[in-house]
Amino acid sequence: MPRFLSAQPSTRLIPLPWNVPLAEWPVEYLVALPRGISRHVVRFIRVGEDVYAAKEVIETAALHEYRMLQDLHRDDTPAVEPLAVVTGRRDLEGDPLDPVLLTRHLSYSLPYRSLFNSGVRPDTVGRLLDALVVLLVRLHLIGFLWLDVSLSNVLFRRDAGEFAAYLVDAETGEMHDHLTDGQRAHDLQIATTNLFGEFCDLEAGRMLDASLSPEWLVESILARYHALWDELTGVEEYAGDELFRIEGRVRRLNALGFDVAELEVDTAADGSTLRIQPKVVDAGHHSRRLLRLTGLDTEENQARRLLNDLDTWRYRNTLQGTDEGIAAHRWLTEAFHPVIAAVPNDLAGKRDDAQLYHELLDYRWYESERQGREVPLTEAVHGYVRDVLSGLPDEVVSSDAMATVEGGRTLANPYDPSQGFEDDEGPMPVDPWETGEEVVANPYLDISSFKKSKD
Repeated sequence: MPRFLSAQPSTRLIPLPWNVPLAEWPVEYLVALPRGISRHVVRFIRVGEDVYAAKEVIETAALHEYRMLQDLHRDDTPAVEPLAVVTGRRDLEGDPLDPVLLTRHLSYSLPYRSLFNSGVRPDTVGRLLDALVVLLVRLHLIGFLWLDVSLSNVLFRRDAGEFAAYLVDAETGEMHDHLTDGQRAHDLQIATTNLFGEFCDLEAGRMLDASLSPEWLVESILARYHALWDELTGVEEYAGDELFRIEGRVRRLNALGFDVAELEVDTAADGSTLRIQPKVVDAGHHSRRLLRLTGLDTEENQARRLLNDLDTWRYRNTLQGTDEGIAAHRWLTEAFHPVIAAVPNDLAGKRDDAQLYHELLDYRWYESERQGREVPLTEAVHGYVRDVLSGLPDEVVSSDAMATVEGGRTLANPYDPSQGFEDDEGPMPVDPWETGEEVVANPYLDISSFKKSKD
C-alpha cells in the first residue's frame, strides 16, 4: 500500500494506479497539456475536476522538492503548489517503484517552448526575459538558492501585456536566511550556462528570431538582473534637505510592483546627507491592493491595469468622493462581472478573467480611435469576442490540446511531448538516464552505478 505525505490529504488519490510505472499509466487518467523538457517522467493527471502534474523521482529528491515548494508557497513566491508525495510504491510483481511528486497544475500557463513554437517577436522575448529576471530576483530576496536556473524549469502566464514566471522545479533548491553575493553569482553562472544552451537549441530549431543571438540574450538577462537587484536593494545618498527623495524611492519600488516593508534611513551627523536603503521588499503591491478592494486574485500587471480602469470608471461616474471600497464594489458589479458574463461558455477557456478584461480594454481603445468615438463597454465586448477571442487558442485543459502543434504536426504521444512527432524519421534518441544503460563511449561514466548510489 503506498504512503501519502500531504498537508491536505485527499481520498481521491488512493484509487489511482500507483502500482504502475508513471510512463505506463492508462490514458483515461491522463490529460494532454504542453510541458517543458524534463529529465524525469512527467504526466498530467486528472483527479475529479482538478489537474495535477505528477513527476516520478527518487525519494530523497521528491521529499526535498516537496518541502522547498511548501516554503516558497508559504512565502507567496511564484511557484507551483505542492500537493503530495506518494512513496512505498510497488509494481504487481512487488518490485519497488520510484515515488511520485504531485503538484497542482498552474492554469493558463505555458512552458517556454510552447510560446516559441508559434513564433515569438523580439519584443515578446524581452518580456519573457523580464519575467524570468523578476522571478530570480524574488527568489534571491527571500534567500532561495535555485541552483538550476533555466527556462525549462519555469512556466509563463500572460500578465496584461507582460508575462509572469513561476518556478516549477525546486529539486536542487536550497533555502537560506540570506544569500551572499557569491551564492547569487553562482546561481547566475548556472543561469548563463543553461540559458545559453536553451537559446542555442531554439536557434537550431529555427524558433528564435534571426535578430536575436543566444549570447546577446544571456547578456541581457544578466544586465536586467543586476539593474533590478540594485534598484531593490541598492544604497542611495542625497543632500540632507532632499527628504522628498525618500518618497520618490518608495514610489519607484511601488511602480515595479514591490512594497517596502522597512526602509533604513541614515543621516549624517551634521545633517548634510541622507543614506537610504530598502531593508525588506515584498512583491505584489498592486495585486494585494486589488485583492483587498475586489477579491480578485490576479497577476501584478493585470492588477495594475484593472486598478487604473477602476480609477477611470470612478471619474466617469463622478464617484471620486465615494469610499474606495464602495466604488470598487460598484465597478466589480457594473463593469467587470458583466464583461466576463458576456463571453460565451465555449470561449471562456481562452483567457483567464483578468487577462480577458485587460485585452478587452485594449480592443476598446483601438476601436474608439478607429471610429473616432468612445465605444461603450458593452459594444466593445461583442466586438472583442467576434474579432479577437474567437480566434485565440485555448489555454486551459483540453483532452486533445496538444494533439497537434508546430504547423499541424501530430505528436506521437500527446501525453508525452518528449516522444516527438509521428512524422519523425528514424527511432527517437534513447536517454541512457531513463533506460539505465551505460554510455560506452565514456568508460568513466557508469550511469547505472550512479543511479544506485543516488537511490
